Amino acid sequence: MVIYKLVRINNIVKEIDMAEPTGKILLYYKYTNVESPGVIAKWQNTLCNNLKLTGRIIIAHEGINGTVGGTSEDTQAYIDAMNEHPLFGGIDFKISPGGSEYFPRMRIVVKDEICALGIDPTQVTVADGGKHLTPDEAHELLQRKPNDLVVLDARNNYESAIGKFEGAITPDIKNFRDFPEYIDNNLETFKGKKVLMYCTGGVRCERATAYLQQKGVAQEIYQIEGGIQRYGEKYPDGFYRGKNYVFDSRVSVDINDDILGACYLCNKSNSDYYNCLNALCNKHFTCCKSCLDEYQNTCSKVCLERIITQDAKPRPAFVKLP
Repeated sequence: MVIYKLVRINNIVKEIDMAEPTGKILLYYKYTNVESPGVIAKWQNTLCNNLKLTGRIIIAHEGINGTVGGTSEDTQAYIDAMNEHPLFGGIDFKISPGGSEYFPRMRIVVKDEICALGIDPTQVTVADGGKHLTPDEAHELLQRKPNDLVVLDARNNYESAIGKFEGAITPDIKNFRDFPEYIDNNLETFKGKKVLMYCTGGVRCERATAYLQQKGVAQEIYQIEGGIQRYGEKYPDGFYRGKNYVFDSRVSVDINDDILGACYLCNKSNSDYYNCLNALCNKHFTCCKSCLDEYQNTCSKVCLERIITQDAKPRPAFVKLP
């Protein structure tokens, strides 16, 4: 797998070859009762600093949700430390090639929710969530494709634009906290149906399925255990097509070779995301290599002109994994 580093030189983005990553990126979560999130945050900060990990970790009374990168040895040491903790043993760590370079720093925060549904976690809890299906069980269900099955994407529109399950409903939402409103406005779609819900690694589906469950309209509600990542590992050429969007400098990870997206500037088939070099704009957009070069990593002629005339500051350099 080829790694490129996109760096800004005289306001022009250059693509430079990098070595194969030797480290790992861990994606994980666990819903568990955390009495003192602040205490856990301090422990995590010490642990991650000692192991020289970068990434982001969210801690709340309802649990922990994190993505961290580092060397293979240090990420394994992190897994070992988590497994030894009385609250966090048995976490399903999703492991991908990568390292600390894919995150600008380590950020650990305490919030009300580990994934922002926008609803009090005591009102919509994972205890009410849908039935977990293994990738094998989900694949078998999709193969049977019963007439009353609805496949529902719990992610945002920019994520589903570059990858999704065949025939899935993809809500036109920009944030996960908009998901409950989408459900409320489309209850008839799920009435009497079997609903199979999915997301990147599973954390959003835990409470998203619970929210739908509380509406009492669906016949049965399922969620894919481990999300797209676990399904794609087992069935790379299965019912999920395209890329899996991730929230770090990789931006997306290939599941298969299907290209579902289109270049924002020329509309050619493309699923590579970038952020506009104009820091004031910072638009997240899909772009082909040709347009990226022509517009110097900006999303429009207006932004390009502002960069050239120095009316706007450029964003920092970043790492991109095709």
